[in-house]
Amino acid sequence: MWLTIKHALIIVAAFALLLLVFRLGIYVRRITESTSHVPAEDHSSPQASPEIGSSPIAPSRPAPPVGQETPENRDMARPAETPVMIKSDALTIPVAGVRPEQLRDTFNEARSEGRTHNALDIMASCGTPTVAATAGKIIKLFQSARGGITIYQLGADNRTVYYYAHLARYADGLTEGRFARQGEVIGYVGDTGNVAPGGCHLHFAIWIVTDPKRYWDGENINPYPLLRP
Repeated sequence: MWLTIKHALIIVAAFALLLLVFRLGIYVRRITESTSHVPAEDHSSPQASPEIGSSPIAPSRPAPPVGQETPENRDMARPAETPVMIKSDALTIPVAGVRPEQLRDTFNEARSEGRTHNALDIMASCGTPTVAATAGKIIKLFQSARGGITIYQLGADNRTVYYYAHLARYADGLTEGRFARQGEVIGYVGDTGNVAPGGCHLHFAIWIVTDPKRYWDGENINPYPLLRP
């Protein structure tokens, strides 16, 4: 009788021990699964803050209509030029190393298809740095058959567009939406677009817009007297 009770107690104790081991295994398994879903700590370098004056993802403005990259005036009997609100000594000659006396007024020269030039050609060696004539936002980087590699810059007044064409390339890091300081290198003189190979120069134009969204459409003004007061 005593042995039977003793055996029963041993069996019950063994069963309880097995149940405890089983429950402990389930507990350990749950702990392991919960820790496996914790995201690993990110030890990568933090991203640099976006540059002041630019957007992390700058929305691109629409491209100008084909063949209308700049304001055109096909009438050789030119109307009176738009009154200039820019001080004659406020701009920097947009080609490094060029002096005022080296400039030649090409604004009224005739071009093909009955066009008037409406711009200033500044001759320089290929690869010469092109600098921002004034401080303002780069609103469009564009390539066209006529202008080649071009830059559209909007002045601080939100009305004046500065146009740089026939570039060899853009300056490193130049993006749409970036604010360019006056005198900052934004590109390099080239012969892209409708320029004869080796005829490197900067085609520089200025015009006034009424709607900055239509940055390619405005009233031309002659850069020459502004760069050579």
